[in-house]
Amino acid sequence: MKYLLMLYADEKAGAAIEPEQMAGFMGQLNAWTESLRKANAFIDTNALSPTGDSRTVHVENGAMQVHDGPYADTREQFGGYFIIDAESMDAAVDWAAKCPAASWGSIEVRPFARF
Repeated sequence: MKYLLMLYADEKAGAAIEPEQMAGFMGQLNAWTESLRKANAFIDTNALSPTGDSRTVHVENGAMQVHDGPYADTREQFGGYFIIDAESMDAAVDWAAKCPAASWGSIEVRPFARF
């Protein structure tokens, strides 16, 4: 079954990290990604641009409303994702717990719906 791992972190704190330290974090994340590949659990990943580049769209009574940035003002922002293949929610949660991003933010694990 496919699972979406949504990575959340404080993007302002992330922007303040020194480049050498960020390179170390990215190295850890790349190593974890490679472990997903070796286990045939990796499907896709990508990072997102900062929330200031986003728009939130809502249609109410036929009228479109567009707002700059994310819908909610929160401490952590959705910054990237992994799509993995795991045999169960427990297995997907185990993968998320091993992700280095879990040590500097939160990871929401959500199964894809079956229609």
